Amino acid sequence: MSDTQISLVKVDATDIGDFKKELQDAFSIAVAEEFENLPDGPIPSDDDLDHSINAKGAVALRILCDGRKVGGAVVTINEQTHRNSLDLFFLKVGEEGRGLGHKAWLALEHRYPKTVAWRTYTPYFEKRNIHFYVNKCGFKIIEFFNDRHTDPNHPAVPDDPAGSEGFLFEKVM
Repeated sequence: MSDTQISLVKVDATDIGDFKKELQDAFSIAVAEEFENLPDGPIPSDDDLDHSINAKGAVALRILCDGRKVGGAVVTINEQTHRNSLDLFFLKVGEEGRGLGHKAWLALEHRYPKTVAWRTYTPYFEKRNIHFYVNKCGFKIIEFFNDRHTDPNHPAVPDDPAGSEGFLFEKVM
C-alpha cells in the first residue's frame, strides 16, 4: 500500500448519486453490525446528506486511489477562523483495512494547510472510527454526548437506534 497515490477531487454533479449511495452503504454496515432493528431508509437519510453537502462552507470530495474511486469526505471550511470540520468520511465497502483512510486523512490535512483545528463527531458504538480518529489521526476526544449532556448539533432522533450518545473529537494542528 505504500506506493499507492491518494488524491482528492471535488464531487461533480454527475457523481453525487453514486457518492451518496456508497456513503450510505458504508455507514449502514456499522449500524447493522451493532443493532438488530434498523430504521427504514438509508443511513444517513438523503435529506441529511443533502443538508451536509449543501451547507455553507461545505466541500464534498472524492477519495481516489491511483485514480480509482475508493471513498469520500464532506468537510466544512471556515475561511475566517480556519477551524474546520470533517462532517462525513467514508471508504467504499471493501476498501477498508488497507491504510487508505489514513492516507486520505493526510491528504485532507495537506489540502487545507491553514487549518488551526479540525473537529469531527462519531456515534459511541463506532469503535473502528474511535480507533481511527484517536490512534491513527491524532484527534483527542473533547466531549461525550449522552442523555444528560446533549449535542446541539446532533439532536436525538426518536427512532435512531444509536440514540444520542457520541463523541466530539478535535485535532489541533
